[in-house]
Amino acid sequence: MDPQAPASLPATAGQTTADNPWPLRLLSEKLKIHIENSPVVWVEGQLLEANVRNGHAYLTLRDVDADFSFSVTIWASTMRKLDATPQVGSRVVAQVKPSFYAKTGRLSLNATDLRPVGLGELLVRLERLRQALGAEGLFSPEHKRPLPVLPHRIGLITGRDSDAEKDVLRNASLRWPSVQFKVINTAVQGMDAANQVIAALQQLDADPDIDVIVIARGGGALEDLLPFSNEDLVRAVFAAQTPVVSAIGHEADRPILDDVADLRASTPTDAAKRIVPDLQEEFAGLEIARNRLDRSINNLLQREAQLLASVRERPVLANPQVMVTSRAEDLERWKQRSTDLLRHRVLRANDEINHLKNQMRALSPQQTLDRGYSVTQLEDGSIVREAAQAPADSKVLIRVASGQLVARTLESLPAGDNAS
Repeated sequence: MDPQAPASLPATAGQTTADNPWPLRLLSEKLKIHIENSPVVWVEGQLLEANVRNGHAYLTLRDVDADFSFSVTIWASTMRKLDATPQVGSRVVAQVKPSFYAKTGRLSLNATDLRPVGLGELLVRLERLRQALGAEGLFSPEHKRPLPVLPHRIGLITGRDSDAEKDVLRNASLRWPSVQFKVINTAVQGMDAANQVIAALQQLDADPDIDVIVIARGGGALEDLLPFSNEDLVRAVFAAQTPVVSAIGHEADRPILDDVADLRASTPTDAAKRIVPDLQEEFAGLEIARNRLDRSINNLLQREAQLLASVRERPVLANPQVMVTSRAEDLERWKQRSTDLLRHRVLRANDEINHLKNQMRALSPQQTLDRGYSVTQLEDGSIVREAAQAPADSKVLIRVASGQLVARTLESLPAGDNAS
C-alpha cells in the first residue's frame, strides 16, 4: 500500500467500492510503480515521426505490419551515443523501457539504444518468409491461373498519378485502343500500403466484370517495396479468384508478390504488353493467315484443274462417240454371231427332222405298201388279219401303194392252203 495513502483507504484495487474509492493520484502512482518495474525489451518498428529538440529525440514508432504505435523518447545522453540521427520512414530496432507520467496518465517508451535494420537483415527475413510460403505451396505452378486472351475489363491497383499508372494505361491503350480499366489508387509504400492494396484487391476480385487484376508500382529502394512482400498481401493474392499480375519496380526487383502472382511482369510497361494483345500484330497475323489460306485454296484449285484436264484428255472424253461406236461394233459382232449360231442350229435341227422323217418312212405302213404289200379292211374299217374274218362273198377294201380296190371274196381258205 502507498505509505502516503490514508489508513482508511482500501489496500488493493479489488477492495475499492463506490463508497470507498481510491484517489486518482493513488491509481496513477500504483500504475507508475507497476509499469516502470517492467523489464527492458527490444522492439522493431518504423519511424513515423522524428523530432530532435535540445539534443533530445521525440519519436513515433509504429509496428511494421499492424496499426499500433508508441511514443518513444531518446534523451540527449543516449542520442550522443547513436551512430546516426533517427530518420522518418526508417526501420529500426530499439531497446526500450516503459515510462508512465503519473500526472497526465501518459504512457511512453524511453529508448536506451536505437539501431537501424540493415538491408542484409531485411533480405534474410524476406528470404525466410519466401521459403516458408513456398513450402506451403503458395507458389506452385498448378495454382497459377491463365490470363484471358482479351480481357473485357482490367483492374489496376497503383499509386495516385504515378508513372506506373500512366505507363500501364498508355501502353495498353496503344496496343488495344478499346481496352477498359477500373483503377483504384492506393498507397504503394509505407505502413498503410499493404492494407490498402489488400482492400483494393478484394474489391476488384468481387467485381464480376474484372477479368484480370494488375498491381503496379515503379522502382524504389528495398524498404519502399516491403509492402509487396507482406505476408497478408501474399495470402490475399493466393486466395483471389481473378488472375493477378505483379508489376512491381524494375527487372532486378523481386518482392514476394512476384512469386505468388499468376504472372510476373518485369515492369509496369511489360505488364501492359502481357495483358492485352497488340492490335497491329493481330491484323498482321490475320493478313498472314489470309494469304496462307488463299495460297492453299489456289493450290487446291490448280491441282483439281490439272486433274480435270487429264481426265478430259482421256480418249473416252476426247471422242465420246467411241463409247457408242465401239459398243455398236460389238453389238453387230454379237448379232452376226447369234445369227450364224441360230442358222447353224436350224440347219442341224432340219437335218435331224429329215433323219427322223426317213426313219418314220422306213417304219410306216406306206413304205410296206410301196414294196407291193396291201392292207385289207372290212366294211367297218377293221383290218383283216385272218382269212376267217372275210368269208366268201364278203365285201372288202384293199389298200395298195397308190389307191384302193373294192372286191368280194370268192372263198376263205385256212392258213397253209393254196387256192387252185
